[in-house]
Amino acid sequence: MTENTNPFNEADSKITGEIACISCGASLKYKPGTDHLSCGFCGAENEIPLVPKEILELDFNEYLEKFESAAPVTEVKTVQCKNCAATTSLPPNVTSMDCPYCTTPLIVEQCKVENVITPHALVPFKLNANQASEKFRSWIKGLWFAPNKLQKMAMVTDTIRGIYTPYWTYDANTHTFYVGQRGTWHYRTVSYTAVENGKTVSKTRQEKYTVWTMASGKVDNIFDDILVNASNSIPRNMADGIEPWPLGDLKPFTPEFLSGFLSEKYQVDLKNGFGIAKSKMEKEINQTVCRDIGGDEQRVISMNTDYRDITFKHVLLPIFISAYKYNNKVYRFMVNGATGKVKGERPWSVAKIVLAVLAVLAVIGIIALIMNATKG
Repeated sequence: MTENTNPFNEADSKITGEIACISCGASLKYKPGTDHLSCGFCGAENEIPLVPKEILELDFNEYLEKFESAAPVTEVKTVQCKNCAATTSLPPNVTSMDCPYCTTPLIVEQCKVENVITPHALVPFKLNANQASEKFRSWIKGLWFAPNKLQKMAMVTDTIRGIYTPYWTYDANTHTFYVGQRGTWHYRTVSYTAVENGKTVSKTRQEKYTVWTMASGKVDNIFDDILVNASNSIPRNMADGIEPWPLGDLKPFTPEFLSGFLSEKYQVDLKNGFGIAKSKMEKEINQTVCRDIGGDEQRVISMNTDYRDITFKHVLLPIFISAYKYNNKVYRFMVNGATGKVKGERPWSVAKIVLAVLAVLAVIGIIALIMNATKG
């Protein structure tokens, strides 16, 4: 991890803005999967100037203590949805638009200019809207226990939207002192009686029991790029469902990659984001502690963790968001704009589920009859 303790000496830049074609002057849009901006008017492709630049990890504690008021910020025009509270960047020259998360019409006249922490990096879109729609259709076809008519009746209710969603990444080295118990399995012979062929017989079996002893110690963990979604506009289980992200494809932030797409302002700030990251780290720390305790079973009584060398990045990741309608009900879905992985809400066929349960019970019944007939 490369650290920059004072990164706040770079010129500010706007996150969104119109970029003119060098051939005809028309507005350009980023062409997913390339390093080019495409002109919808003359068809020219304008190369995005990529300046070699290292993506730096910034010191978390130093930022919170010293640089928060002097951080390089980006001026962005935003509008907040009155229904879901998502705060979305407003593209240039737009007079009306719907919320990309819940399709509620936005009151563009109430937009405001805000200063936000400039993103450090982003993963550009690799899929376009048509490719994302095809991924959705394939996902629909692969759903288990879905109504038979779903594939024909599932209609996308609105144009699928590409939006750059804010994330934090955190790195840390941890030192954990723990107290726990190590469980070791032992076996003893137990006598019991059973009825066989109408007669009571004495038998024995091996019974397992656990002997517990106290254990304590220290473990170290190294965490790299713990990812935290900084948006509250979508359910976290849906956002987690389109992971993993190809963070190896991160590029230094360049506004040109946002041209033609929306972007959302982070709603989870840097400090609270680290709280979420710690809960993810604690799960892995607990596993490390259990391995260190050893034995056949483990109990963790307490863990005292010291987090050191904490660094962070603010990154934007590409997501397609839309919804489809089935039987007059709207279901949301998301597509990872880099990998094509889909996660969404879906209807279930009660009839198919009931038939599947009955089929399983029938198989169990047949196996039971065969076993009884064999014993007889």
